[in-house]
Amino acid sequence: MTLVLFVAAILVKGWTHDLLLEAGVFLVSVKLILQTYKNSVATASLESRLQAIHTTLQDVAARVQSKSPPGEESASRAATRAAGFAPVPPGAGDIRSGE
Repeated sequence: MTLVLFVAAILVKGWTHDLLLEAGVFLVSVKLILQTYKNSVATASLESRLQAIHTTLQDVAARVQSKSPPGEESASRAATRAAGFAPVPPGAGDIRSGE
């Protein structure tokens, strides 16, 4: 559209001093068009990178949630306690190893 208007201005006004003004307006329009294109490419790139970061954070959060909190007993220890057996204290020797 800008190019068509520029050519029309040349045809209507001819090769006069006003042609420099029209050429300046045309160049500014072209520059704005190119900047808009560059911005759209940069935005698409940033969106893809942000999506990758988001996916990674979701994976990390899922891994953290799947592990039990440090103060919580494991299911087997809780079952042993519920059955009335005394838990094996940490550091107690294994019967099979002879300690």
